[in-house]
Amino acid sequence: MAKSRLKLRFSRKLLAIPYAVFLAIFVVIPLLIIVYYAFTDADGAFTWDNIRIFFSGSGGDSFFQTARFKTFVQSFFISLTSTLVCLLIAYPVAYIIANCKLKNKMGLLLLFIVPMWVNFVLRINALKELLDWIGIYNKPGWNIFNTVLGMVYDFLPFMIMPIYTTIIKIDKHYLEAAKDLGAPPAKAFLKVTLPLSKAGIMSGVSMVFLPSMTNYVVSNYMTYNHTKIVGSLIDDFFKNDLWNMGSVTALILLTLMFVITWVTGGFDAESEVNARGTTL
Repeated sequence: MAKSRLKLRFSRKLLAIPYAVFLAIFVVIPLLIIVYYAFTDADGAFTWDNIRIFFSGSGGDSFFQTARFKTFVQSFFISLTSTLVCLLIAYPVAYIIANCKLKNKMGLLLLFIVPMWVNFVLRINALKELLDWIGIYNKPGWNIFNTVLGMVYDFLPFMIMPIYTTIIKIDKHYLEAAKDLGAPPAKAFLKVTLPLSKAGIMSGVSMVFLPSMTNYVVSNYMTYNHTKIVGSLIDDFFKNDLWNMGSVTALILLTLMFVITWVTGGFDAESEVNARGTTL
């Protein structure tokens, strides 16, 4: 009996080997390559100049000087706006679906998930054709709006799902207790539902804000390559054989994403969501 248990435990550990190999090949090694190019020059010698050039704007390739800071600011604005719009739309939708009286709530949820089954390029092209028909595609002054609209259209389900998952798992006894203590519905929502759904909100924010800073396919399609975000900037660097500049930009973006996620409690929020899913 003891030997069989030992073999079972040993076999479970072996199941993690393919995952570890996958992470090493497709995550760790590419990240090390980025770090190498970020801290080396064209001759392969160690240098801090790439980081200095990024923050000072002096020296280096002229293409890098003119594009880097403006693109970061624009990307941050687009990501922040897209995240806020997604949150304002997703929270009421998730709340209504989670608290509706219908037995088949998944049917309503599928209305927002099914479009994700359609090819991403087809969906963006369809939205582009709609904007072209309206008359605001590739028009001066509309490029930022079109980019935000494309980001919201693409990432809205990623905001709805974690919020819905969190709200539907809230113990109804808390709301009943709030009502018994005389709290009106609005106050019960602000004091009970909203704080308890914070984990889902933070998880949704991290799933929208971070990818929208790099999803240059949306910005390229929706603005005919007239709106640059960090992802398209990195792509341009590598296309022009500026591997050192592209790597340092990617590394700074990765660091920025990590800091934002850590400061906003995104790591704690996701772990809390996972813990609730495990216990329920």
